[in-house]
Amino acid sequence: MTPPQPIESAVLLRKLEPAGIAQLDDCATARLEAVAIASDFAIDTLARQPGLLDRLLQDDGAAAIPPPELDPDAPEAWPSALRRYRTAESTRLVWRDVLELDDIDTTLAGTTVLAERCLQLALDALEATFIERHGVLRDASGKVLRLVVLALGKLGGGELNFSSDVDLVYGYEPPGDRSDASDGPRPLAAEHYFSRLGQKLARLLDDVTVDGFCHRVDLRLRPYGNAGRVAWSFPAMEQYFQREGRDWERYAWQKARPVAGDLAAGAEFLELLRPFVYRRYLDYGALDGLRAMKAAIAAEVARKELADDIKRGPGGIREIEFLAQALQLIRGGRDPHLRERSLQPALAALVDAGQVEVQTGAQLTAAYRFLRHLENRLQMFADQQTHALPVEPATRKRIAIGMGFSDWAELRAELERHRGVVGEEFAALLAPRHGNRTEGELAAYWLALPDGGDAAILAEAGFEDAAGADSLLRDFARSPGVVALTDATRSRLDRVLPAFMEGAARSSQPALALRRLLALVQNILRRTAYLALLDEQPAALARLVRVTSQSALLAERVAVHPLLLDELLDASVAGELPGRAELIQACAEVGLQGDGSGARSVPGDAAGQLAARGKRSQEDVEAVLNALNEVRQAASFRIAMAHRDHRQPAVESARQVAWLAEGVVNRVLEMATREMIAAHGGLPATRFGVIGYGSLGGEELGFDSDLDLVFLYDTPASVGGADAVSDGPRPLDAARWSARMAQKLVALLEAPTRAGRLYEVDVRLRPDGAKGVLVSSLASFDAYQHERAWNWEHQALVRARPIAGDTTLAADFARVRSATLSRPRDQQQLREEVSAMRARMRAELDRSKGDMFDLKQGQGGLVDLEFVLQSLVLEHAASRPGVMDTQDTHGLIAALHDEGIIDGETRTQLQAAHEILLSRSLDCSLDRRPRRMVPDAPVERARAAIELAAGEHGLDFSRRV
Repeated sequence: MTPPQPIESAVLLRKLEPAGIAQLDDCATARLEAVAIASDFAIDTLARQPGLLDRLLQDDGAAAIPPPELDPDAPEAWPSALRRYRTAESTRLVWRDVLELDDIDTTLAGTTVLAERCLQLALDALEATFIERHGVLRDASGKVLRLVVLALGKLGGGELNFSSDVDLVYGYEPPGDRSDASDGPRPLAAEHYFSRLGQKLARLLDDVTVDGFCHRVDLRLRPYGNAGRVAWSFPAMEQYFQREGRDWERYAWQKARPVAGDLAAGAEFLELLRPFVYRRYLDYGALDGLRAMKAAIAAEVARKELADDIKRGPGGIREIEFLAQALQLIRGGRDPHLRERSLQPALAALVDAGQVEVQTGAQLTAAYRFLRHLENRLQMFADQQTHALPVEPATRKRIAIGMGFSDWAELRAELERHRGVVGEEFAALLAPRHGNRTEGELAAYWLALPDGGDAAILAEAGFEDAAGADSLLRDFARSPGVVALTDATRSRLDRVLPAFMEGAARSSQPALALRRLLALVQNILRRTAYLALLDEQPAALARLVRVTSQSALLAERVAVHPLLLDELLDASVAGELPGRAELIQACAEVGLQGDGSGARSVPGDAAGQLAARGKRSQEDVEAVLNALNEVRQAASFRIAMAHRDHRQPAVESARQVAWLAEGVVNRVLEMATREMIAAHGGLPATRFGVIGYGSLGGEELGFDSDLDLVFLYDTPASVGGADAVSDGPRPLDAARWSARMAQKLVALLEAPTRAGRLYEVDVRLRPDGAKGVLVSSLASFDAYQHERAWNWEHQALVRARPIAGDTTLAADFARVRSATLSRPRDQQQLREEVSAMRARMRAELDRSKGDMFDLKQGQGGLVDLEFVLQSLVLEHAASRPGVMDTQDTHGLIAALHDEGIIDGETRTQLQAAHEILLSRSLDCSLDRRPRRMVPDAPVERARAAIELAAGEHGLDFSRRV
């Protein structure tokens, strides 16, 4: 940028001659000249308030102008005081902006704070007079109710223009009785009370007097606009948005913020309104609303010749705002980090979330800052609410030089560069992604249904049973859900369904894939956002076709839980899936942040929040269980997709599913603990723990597996041992308290909710099985393992690990486990017992038949491998304790190798065998098939390796029983 050329400014300063401008030194004069070039408004204000110039010269306007005190006995002086304050503080902002003492962010923030102060000053003064005349309104508890002033637009976003109007909506909490009136000498009903107060507030700020105006007030964004009441109760407003809220209102209320009156009540209302603004799913339907708004704006621009309007014109401020807001609306319901009111933080959050490229985010931010800087300078020039570029050559030159450009042409070139970037990105966002899908024979066939259409087209497309597919599609086209669709939704369906048909035809089982896809579409017909997602995102649609045609389990889950469609946009992204800590944390955060969706909530001080919340209602518990299940379903779906796409080994997928279950159990244990304390009080010295057995303990859980759980507790003798009693309204002794805790935990895990059950729980591995008590004390568990446990129970203990509860109890359990596993054993007797038990199990459970091999229970299957490893741990733990340090199959194989019990080749073969069998087992689970298959070469090699290892270590699982 070339140095600006000076222009004649002496004429601009003549208004200040009475203020003694001739006495200023050269530095002060130079500063004043720069301000004079940029702003006639500032010079006019300095002429009217001579003392202001001295104040600015003293500290370059670093300190804000103090707000006035509005004398309650002189309301006639309020308008003048507010207007003089606003112009003085605005002039300070001009001074610092022009002299580059503040950046654009500071200037916008300063303008915002100024408007808030004026609103608060005016409202406080008016409220005092209202109370004197009309009294106050109270709720049922006696709390005084106040007007809530909600700011939308730039004020709500904390980035108000220099001379912008302020978009306000008035709300209030309803009195306890809707017929109640205020308690003063001239009582008013709530609606009239707050409406009159709001109208007076608007006039006090907006009316033009000899001192000008304070702030222009726009109340048209309230429900029904100018036709609606001035002030709305929060329940009435919430009902309006539920029934009649429109797309443009979602954009408007994204920036809503309480700025005056009862700020706490305003914040609570906005939290209630959040589901209207941010939907719980990926909301690509928001793009349709944005396209409609863009079309209306484009028509307005063309009609009013607004091409040079830097706000509404092409590549202008509004396009940047709409671009960011649309992306926020699409994903903000699932990602609270995206719910930023201000544009620059919103863009940064979108970049962090990977929704905007880093370079694009930087370019849009630079464009926004430039456009807002120029917009402010246009308004600072004469304190006018303008966004249009000036046409007068002299004004253009002054604006350009004030912004550091040599002339208007240089400024205009920079402006067009930024507008080009914005326009290109905005057009790319709104470009239809579905292309021309409605063309083609399948599309023509679908559009002809239910009465027309030729089934031969389906046969040509690849449907072997064309008649069956034709019947399915005709029934679907006649279904009430399809017939009742709106025109817009039907258009989306007409674009999506032919792509579904084409994908199903190309799959290995076209009829099955079509049936699954139609079941899914039937479930989402009334949830237009899901059709919008598939319509706007062809990659997600194609991926859904592949998923449903290849996996019955995933197809069922998507049909029952359409929320999982969200995952289709990200599941193909390469990279590592969440680790144990991330999965457990995701579950731990559910319901702790006031986020109704429960998903991806912001981390926080969980313990502090739990203590503050106290008891939960039943509705809260159900909401948390629903949200927790949504997190579980989404994470499990993503893990399953990674396995299906061969993006990670089966061992990793099974381990992640186990970690996810661990997180769920921990979160549900917190809920159970809270309910127990509320009902029965706490037992501070009692320790409670949850032990995972089987696949959960061994960290290789399947996608539809149940959880094998064992519960322990311990109460020290120093506090009464088993006789210790809880301190609540219905006290229980330690044993019964712990039993109730376990029952509550199981009940919550198995509770049917809208999102389904979390898990089925199996507690039969506890001491004495179904005949034993549900919860064992640590001492009785220890005694049982040493005195009465069967050998197979010690085998099960090899894969047992603590997954939730008290950490010190977990450490004590680990000591009991080690002591039990490391007992000296007779080698031959051990091998005989292990072999006999395995043979009995195989006789009862092996579903191998003919050429079909049972991957889990068959000869050389997964359970055979488990028994080999468990036998070796029990045989060698006394002399080689390192074999007890892990519970998972791969870890056990590695530990046995490290201790010299198996050689390197055996380790490699067994780990490969486990990976193959586990992978095929997960494949079967994903397609809802029994875990049986005709063995291929890799499976045969796996079986051979396991049988060889069993034989080498004296185990014979094939004996007759």
